[in-house]
Amino acid sequence: MKKVGIIGWRGMVGSVLIDRMRAENDFSKFDSYFYSTSQVGQAAPKEAQNDLLIDAYDLDSLADMDAIITCQGGDYTKKVFSDLRSKGWNGHWVDAASTLRMSEDSIIVLDPVNDTHIRESYNKGIKNFIGGNCTVSLMLMAVGSLFNEGLVEWVSSMTYQAASGAGAKNMKELLRQMEQIGQLASKMKDDSILDIDKSITSFMNSNEIEQELFGVPLGGSLIPWIDSKVDKGQTREEWKGISETNKIINSAVEIPIDGTCVRIGALRCHSQALTIKLNKNLPITEIEHLIKNSNEWVRFVPNEVEETKNLLTPTSVSGKLDIAVGRVRKMNIGENYLNVFTVGDQLLWGAAEPIRRALNFIINEKY
Repeated sequence: MKKVGIIGWRGMVGSVLIDRMRAENDFSKFDSYFYSTSQVGQAAPKEAQNDLLIDAYDLDSLADMDAIITCQGGDYTKKVFSDLRSKGWNGHWVDAASTLRMSEDSIIVLDPVNDTHIRESYNKGIKNFIGGNCTVSLMLMAVGSLFNEGLVEWVSSMTYQAASGAGAKNMKELLRQMEQIGQLASKMKDDSILDIDKSITSFMNSNEIEQELFGVPLGGSLIPWIDSKVDKGQTREEWKGISETNKIINSAVEIPIDGTCVRIGALRCHSQALTIKLNKNLPITEIEHLIKNSNEWVRFVPNEVEETKNLLTPTSVSGKLDIAVGRVRKMNIGENYLNVFTVGDQLLWGAAEPIRRALNFIINEKY
């Protein structure tokens, strides 16, 4: 069997990846070798061929792998990837980090949307299979059929991204902020709501609330800025919308995509409000049919109050492969303008699942 090196399996995305690989019995399909950047020599997981964890910077060992899958992050990719290729390694590199996404010799993998492009790239000898940005992948999982049918003129995507997108430590900071706010509110439970609101607002604007990682309170608030600033006032997270979407769908003509990325006080799962300009006026029933049949993971939510409140939320899809899609309607702006709201678990289809499936394709030529 082929040898697969696994790196970054202890972190949040890596842990989800390993859980999914175990659930799908992936480890029976190849020989796995577990690496570490910080715990070399400690016991390896039960699935490993090696008893002890291997040094993740050992290029000689890495060069013996047929494929490497990493969730270790961009800094690791920058340190290891080029040197490993320079050493003559010609295996497949499968990576959740963004470092290589826009490289000409890589493909961003999201097989329910771009399976044909993946196969064509594989047959042409592309060796670098990279997971996409979480919100881009979740958007395309929701409405990829509209792109693939050539119906999209442009998209405005307003995202509502959970704390987990910033990492496990940030999730814990959000929880501690919520705890601090709750404790203060509990002490004032017999006060008027205006007094409670005034005290909590004052507390959240003070240095007393924990905010080391986010820099500001997220619990009870939001942050309309994610990642670094790039050209034209965009953040890098917003720039990924146009750049990665067009690369994933292999668009011959660039489709404009823009919006505002917002961090909210949800623990897990990213939501998005989409305004989509279609290039033709289709009946809403036909649009709904296309969305419902985008892929087997779409869970279409009727545009009704109870279904929306119960099924179109981070809580309803957390830990699931479901991509909830709802609030689908024509807009007052015009008949070609579509409103869509979608939510999915960014640790699954937004991160771990596309690269897990890409590894399976590389090893077995099937997902």
